Amino acid sequence: MKKMLLLACAVSCSLSAAEPQWVTTSNQYAINVLSVMATQQPEMGSQLGIEQVDGLAADLSMAAEQRAKQTTLAEITKLSVALKSEADPRVKQDLQIMIDTLQQQINASDIAVQYALPFYNVSEFIFNGLQTLLDERNSAERKQKAMARLQHYVGMTGNDPIVTQAMQRTEAALANKQLKTPYYIEVEQAIENTEKFLDGIKGLFETNNIADWQPAFDTLSVQLRQYQQWLKKTVLPIASKSNVMPLPMYQSALKGYGVDVPPQQLMQQALFTFAEIRDEMQVLATDIAAQQGLKDNDYRAVIRTLKQKQITGDNVLPFFKQRLTAIEEIVKQHDIVSMPKRQANIRVASAAETAVSPAAHMNPPRLIGNQGEYGEFVLPMLDPHSKGNDFTGEGFSWTLTAHEARPGHELQFTAMVENGVSTARAIFAMNSANVEGWALYAEAVMKQYFPKEGQLFVLQARLQRAARAFLDPMLNLGMISPAEAEKVLTDDVVLSPTFAKHEVERYTFRMPGQATSYFYGYMNLRELRVTTEMALRGKFNQKDFHDFILAQGLLPPKLLKKAVEEEFIPAVK
Repeated sequence: MKKMLLLACAVSCSLSAAEPQWVTTSNQYAINVLSVMATQQPEMGSQLGIEQVDGLAADLSMAAEQRAKQTTLAEITKLSVALKSEADPRVKQDLQIMIDTLQQQINASDIAVQYALPFYNVSEFIFNGLQTLLDERNSAERKQKAMARLQHYVGMTGNDPIVTQAMQRTEAALANKQLKTPYYIEVEQAIENTEKFLDGIKGLFETNNIADWQPAFDTLSVQLRQYQQWLKKTVLPIASKSNVMPLPMYQSALKGYGVDVPPQQLMQQALFTFAEIRDEMQVLATDIAAQQGLKDNDYRAVIRTLKQKQITGDNVLPFFKQRLTAIEEIVKQHDIVSMPKRQANIRVASAAETAVSPAAHMNPPRLIGNQGEYGEFVLPMLDPHSKGNDFTGEGFSWTLTAHEARPGHELQFTAMVENGVSTARAIFAMNSANVEGWALYAEAVMKQYFPKEGQLFVLQARLQRAARAFLDPMLNLGMISPAEAEKVLTDDVVLSPTFAKHEVERYTFRMPGQATSYFYGYMNLRELRVTTEMALRGKFNQKDFHDFILAQGLLPPKLLKKAVEEEFIPAVK
């Protein structure tokens, strides 16, 4: 359940259109399940927008995990009974989506218990749980609940402090020497970032003017520093020197992110595509070098030269807003997809947020009971004086804005906020492949309208996604070392050393398997467009196709293909 909720990027309600009866029926089943699950994972419930759990906090004990499993199994039984009685095929499909997703979460949890030593980056977990409530988009009432959650974290409500729960859970499993211990770099970063997250938590409470938070925060500071020392003494000495995962764990991770092909097949497809993209990049780089009088026309040299054109300091936000305006005009001029009338939100992350996610990303809106909150395109905090930053280069800004803002993620979220989609299709059906697949597809659709420098960086970003789809499996299956993977990313993909390091951390311990979903989702969506064009020929209209795709919510590739074949194509014909 955790991955599904962490990555969910949709809302279940519409701010404008009347809700069809089948959606109302489906949503009632979904909200019943989510309300139960939110009591077991309050932080995730708050992220979805279920306000009843805003003042609660997670229980990390094994007993709580077993109760959650039994509750989830009971919900699967209820949904299976409903599946037999419901007549509407759309409701039946939504029920099956919910059943499959819940079962996948149980399977993933069982595999984790079987193969991995429990390990918690508690300071990061607490920061995320409090930031969800102290988000500037929330009401004052929701923000006040952060005080109650903080008190839960430190044990002021009669429960064990969360650091105690985490230590007990890890220590209880230490006797099983067969369990894979956490990767040592992950443990080192948890230790190193403790003070950064404490500063981030302090800043959240100060910024939002929450009363009387200092005593609980002081207690939290003591507890997290004790946990930091415990990690140094107990976990770091036994931490694994290898990032390699047991195969069942990695296969489970891929499936959880929506990649349902064997890793070997994924690597083969990605390696072929990687070579094709490099060839295309070289042709374009040669042209750019000739135009700009560059001595070295190798695509790597051209990209490194272009990356010197940086936007820095106070110019970053205005520049990206201007870039978005230019892209929106292109979308309208070429009738690519329907656009919202409101402006997209763009901001720079705090230091603590950057520690959690060092890459540019989309911060999703609340998912239940949305009252007009929208997603945010968040840029990581970067050194304004450094040369060659990956995220603030003028050329790269074209593809980054198209991916994270419009017509990529921000448009996905806005379409669901404003047009409505069933909760099953917005949350339970969500996986990284259908979310990231659309955003990478959006980059590809826009490429032909960008200046040549922008086109080259579109291809570089696509090359990076192809590299992810073979490096991530290779690393987790022990076929390549982290140092060798970083060299591919710096030498061939032309990422900065810092970004390459963050990428390898992402593959090895932050989110193993997730990075492959971009390539897989994109590949499926491009295939779907081609088959739709062949079926409709002269009747194909890309704006109608794109609007239909967005109207489906976050259906995974197979269900999206089914919807296009059974609804969109017959309707056009």
